[in-house]
Amino acid sequence: MSQPLVVVAREGAISTVTLNRAERRNAVNAEMMHELIRVSRAFAADEETRVVIVRAEGGDFSVGADLTASPSSIGPASLLMRRRASELGANLMRALLDIPQPTIAAVKGVATGAGACITSACDFRVGADTTRLGYGEVKLGINLMWNAAPLCVHLVGPARAKRMIMTGKLFDAATLERWGYLDEVAPLADLDARAQAMAAEYAALPPMAVQMIKRGIDQVTRALDGAIMHMDGDQWLLATMSEDYREAVTAFFEKRPPTFTGN
Repeated sequence: MSQPLVVVAREGAISTVTLNRAERRNAVNAEMMHELIRVSRAFAADEETRVVIVRAEGGDFSVGADLTASPSSIGPASLLMRRRASELGANLMRALLDIPQPTIAAVKGVATGAGACITSACDFRVGADTTRLGYGEVKLGINLMWNAAPLCVHLVGPARAKRMIMTGKLFDAATLERWGYLDEVAPLADLDARAQAMAAEYAALPPMAVQMIKRGIDQVTRALDGAIMHMDGDQWLLATMSEDYREAVTAFFEKRPPTFTGN
């Protein structure tokens, strides 16, 4: 029997959600996304949990989407079904954002692409001092989707968001803390303990008031996000039909620099 891709454990009022695909550096596939959606939605019926920590097994939080499951390897699925499939990431982000309880991402190693998106959907982020985080989609000739761009803008502002998303670079923990993306930075050995300490602080507060405050602030900051980003899945579909995308994926597997033409 294969191991679960997402593991949930609760101790007292704190639940921990662990990405459990360490052998693939927690590369995110559709199965993991569906499981994260199910787990996230279940917290709405969980009266005992007051805080949720999202962490990962292994050395990396997540190296992003599993490219072995990219559109180039799926086969001739209809455009209709590819469009529907492109909405899965946005559904995951909504499920994470809609968790009623405060959420804390404990980030270590590399968190890029899907990994960065998941951390940005949490209320708080504690990073290990060795963490490197970024959005690498541009290196594949595609846009950032999952309705994730507004969350990055909310955290670091438009100029820094453009810098992160346009360049695809990985940024170090000290920079991310200075920019406001990470709330705290801790030595790697202390990361889980620091996330637990932050969780205990929020778990000790009145849960109904805390959850109403979270909902109110989210409504203010996210009021226009969905209206603005509803087309990012369609933009992604267009990008995956480009020669640049095919060149980027081929170059990735051949371990060589890609050559982009704008086609």
